[in-house]
Amino acid sequence: MGIQLLATPIDGNALWQKIYQLFAGFNALVAIEIILFFLMIYFVSKVLRDNDATKLMVIYWLMLVAGGCMHIFDGEVMTKQFYLFYAFLLSGVMLILFSVEVKKHFWDMHNNTEKGFEKSATPVYSQAETERCIANIVKALQNMSKKNIGALIVLSRGSLPKQVLQSGVSIDAEISTQMIEGIFFPKAPLHDGAMVIQGHKIQAAGCFLPLTQKTSYPKEYGTRHRAAIGITEVANVISLVVSEETGIISVIKQGTVTRYADYDMLMKALQDYYWADMSLSTTTKKYSGGNKQ
Repeated sequence: MGIQLLATPIDGNALWQKIYQLFAGFNALVAIEIILFFLMIYFVSKVLRDNDATKLMVIYWLMLVAGGCMHIFDGEVMTKQFYLFYAFLLSGVMLILFSVEVKKHFWDMHNNTEKGFEKSATPVYSQAETERCIANIVKALQNMSKKNIGALIVLSRGSLPKQVLQSGVSIDAEISTQMIEGIFFPKAPLHDGAMVIQGHKIQAAGCFLPLTQKTSYPKEYGTRHRAAIGITEVANVISLVVSEETGIISVIKQGTVTRYADYDMLMKALQDYYWADMSLSTTTKKYSGGNKQ
């Protein structure tokens, strides 16, 4: 007795019908929806990639593809409207996880656009003038450290939100050791806020900064340190902090705190800031003057 195998042919018509329905009624509105959909995916993927969340980005893509497959093979369960809501909700969750980085991205993009129009007006400084600024900042920090005078200096690249600058007092003064120490003198009216230095000028003082919301930092970090960390999380800046309790100097970049900053560490942080971002009349990048304090 022979055994007869019954093979059911795979009907591809149903699959092609599903795909055809996706493009049925294609018009300008649908085209806009598709463009916005892929722009959303691109932006979320860029945020994840820029923050070294590659594994999370792969998971994000797989979940989008899985939802798309469900829509193609079972349009009744995963309708078009439900899939779009699902993709939007998934993207929103990813952006919430990196909300601080998203704000920083938009602020940097906004300020870079403004700087593009103002680029021709950027002043050119000599190497000697830049070295003088670096030496004055380092000397002021070390003097305040010895006296346990609290201080918070923000080295801005022009990416600070306007509300931060407006919260303080506009200074627009030349950088000098005496000026920095005078502003942070304990009885001075602006000593509790942050000083903003942009290039070769003290731009503002007495500014209020957003505090970091992360709880992983040591408990001994007070308001000054939390503000110094917070501003580096939302703007492309460097914070220099002198502890009022211990006199310890800290350098903060992108939320990372380096404590016990000595002369060499301060010099490196300031050289990285000035030589990387300021317009100079020389290509030399080596600091040649001054003695260690």
